[in-house]
Amino acid sequence: MTALALTVALAAGYLLGRLRPWRRLGDWTADQIRHTGPWARGGHLRQAALALAHLLTAPRTSQRILRIPADPVQPPAPARDPDWAAHRSTRIPPPTEGNPT
Repeated sequence: MTALALTVALAAGYLLGRLRPWRRLGDWTADQIRHTGPWARGGHLRQAALALAHLLTAPRTSQRILRIPADPVQPPAPARDPDWAAHRSTRIPPPTEGNPT
């Protein structure tokens, strides 16, 4: 009896590892939340169920989405070179005087 239970447990673990139901559920919920069509038309109960399933299958992503920034002020934009067009060149510069080799 113990050998049969062990064999069934190993077979079930193998099948769950091959089918990956948790990952498939997470991918499905992410797709449902990402696309606004079915998400918006689904009603409050469906939205709550999808949000809960997404929270359970992808907790880090859900936490990152729901996180409120500590400092709402945006950092300053990086400084840009005003003469960027003058400094870009894909040509090879002409050789200087002397031996071109």
